[in-house]
Amino acid sequence: MNHNQNSGTVQRHKEHSPMKQHDHHKQTDRHHEKTGHGGHHDSGDGQMMHHHGDFKKRFFLSLILTLPIFFLSSMTTMLTGIEISFPGADWLLFLLSTIIFFYGGWPFLTGMMTEVKAKNPAMMTLISLAIVVAYLYSTAILFFSSGMNYFWELATLIDIMLLGHWIEMRAVMKAGDALQKMAELLPGDAHLVTEQDEIKDVPLQEIQKGQIVLVKEGEKMPADGRIVRGSTHVNEAMLTGESKAVAKEVGSDVIAGSINGNQAVRVEVTATGEDSYLSQVIKLVSDAQKEKSRTETLSDKAAKLLFYVALAAGIITFIVWFWLSADWSEAINRAVTVLIIACPHALGLAIPLVVARSTSLSAKNGLLIRRRMALEDARLIDTVAFDKTGTLTEGEFKLTDIVVETGTEDELLQIFAALENQMSHPIAISIVQEAKSRALTFQNADQVTAISGVGLEGKVGGATYKIVNTRYLRQHWPNLDLAKADQFAGEGKTVSFLLKENQLIGYVAIADEVRETAKETINGLHKLHKKAMMLTGDSRQVADKVGAILGIDYVEAELLPQDKAKTIQKYQHQKETVMMVGDGVNDSPALATAKVGVAIGAGTDVAMETADVILSKSNPKDVLYLIRLSKETYRKMIQNLWWAAGYNILAIPLAAGVLAPIGLILSPALGAVLMSLSTIIVAINAQLMKVK
Repeated sequence: MNHNQNSGTVQRHKEHSPMKQHDHHKQTDRHHEKTGHGGHHDSGDGQMMHHHGDFKKRFFLSLILTLPIFFLSSMTTMLTGIEISFPGADWLLFLLSTIIFFYGGWPFLTGMMTEVKAKNPAMMTLISLAIVVAYLYSTAILFFSSGMNYFWELATLIDIMLLGHWIEMRAVMKAGDALQKMAELLPGDAHLVTEQDEIKDVPLQEIQKGQIVLVKEGEKMPADGRIVRGSTHVNEAMLTGESKAVAKEVGSDVIAGSINGNQAVRVEVTATGEDSYLSQVIKLVSDAQKEKSRTETLSDKAAKLLFYVALAAGIITFIVWFWLSADWSEAINRAVTVLIIACPHALGLAIPLVVARSTSLSAKNGLLIRRRMALEDARLIDTVAFDKTGTLTEGEFKLTDIVVETGTEDELLQIFAALENQMSHPIAISIVQEAKSRALTFQNADQVTAISGVGLEGKVGGATYKIVNTRYLRQHWPNLDLAKADQFAGEGKTVSFLLKENQLIGYVAIADEVRETAKETINGLHKLHKKAMMLTGDSRQVADKVGAILGIDYVEAELLPQDKAKTIQKYQHQKETVMMVGDGVNDSPALATAKVGVAIGAGTDVAMETADVILSKSNPKDVLYLIRLSKETYRKMIQNLWWAAGYNILAIPLAAGVLAPIGLILSPALGAVLMSLSTIIVAINAQLMKVK
């Protein structure tokens, strides 16, 4: 049997993948991509939680203090013509503004120090430049001179920047919070089955890998495991988004937190604690939260450029105005106006608001974004490569044909079942089920080992047997007549051969249904002007049959796991950007090699493997949504950056007085109106993001 040909069927091979070192390199590269955003992202989950609450607290307190500043500032007088004055009003205005400057502005001031030390000024430096200049200039005006102060500008700038950072952190933590709540829903105790076959209730944290637990009707699975006795239906909606109860039998994997249905089952624990599915998913979401997207980097570059532009514009403005007017006060006023206006409030919200919206949309549609860069990269994909079994097909195998060369069908099936009984992949289960349905008894096989890319080998009754695929048979016995086997393969069936001491004694054919959504997925890709490719270890005849049914552009068959990765590399060397969609187990080399790796399904192994995105509903059609979401997210980010930068492109020259000769100078009041308008447009634009 070709156990390596079906990516959903090869759990036992995953430790031996020759491409694991590449997997490691890709993960290392991703680690280097991750960095703090303007000095406020930290490496620890606890620190992220702290900053999330910290920004929220600073924002609301600053917002409350901004209200009296509005009524006391000269900006309000200029806008409304109403002046509020009473003894000590100036001191109250100064006190409130000072609290906002040091309390609300502290994250930005410390962030500026980090950026300056790194000699890499960006958003924090730009914000700090504006608030420091506004605070110092306004203080000087208030107590030592006359004119308009900028305390209102100072307060609103800090408010909006705090709001932007809070929104960003809340958005990226939302998915993680939901998953953490799932972990908290696990039962407190488990029913441990002792060696004496007695049932003993023990705390969940005492359960260890390899132990057997009893899960009663309606109870939650206490740990990841494999059913060893009984059959049932399990509700995994909380974990995978799949509302339909999933049938589980002996050999089926179950996930901690899923709800057992109508029958009690015994489960062998395969993972606990940090190794469990929930813990792995929580960790990968946490990792994704700390990663900065390419467009966020672009906004930092824009902020860096604006910092230098503002600094240069401020200095030039001062020099020109002083040279033309010889008025120190007016020259300083113009330069300060430029420096304050140069910091766009909207730029601080441009990316976080879109991130928040795209995070919400992806979660609602069952996309678990493990690597945020992947969400942007998905729009650049030229070709989507699919694994066949369990991705384009259902992965629910049924034994349809038996061909005997020596002995009887029952004898052949008994040997097959003896070898496959130790395996948990779908093909093995289908063979064992067929043997049991015929009421056949079979021996225990000894020394069963996997043969990578071929099948398996073991001893039954002292004789050595091999289960191999078509490719292996043709390589070693090219003259064998395999016409009947080829006919089965031409019908889209998988054929597995049984050898006894290197002599063919028979073979079986196993059918797997093509997913109903697979055809829609391929058609959808073509409408998006993307190509579809199938990578499978199955025979050429089976692959071509499925490829023809679905209308796939490229079909690559009879591939080992490392061959899939090499095939993707080949296409990428031809300047095609490739997304790989597989089950996340034996497809890990290909998932790691592709520009974007997408795991279909949310089994325990998927969470531990190398996918960038996990489709929790196990529907390949969600790939179309991922691509469309990527395009729309990027489009909205770029739109928002232009709206934010557009304010500066217009405001800085006007504030500097470029049109002063014709009597047009941007007043601080009008600058504030333009700033607010830009911010409102950015916020509305982000919320209007929809994916068809």
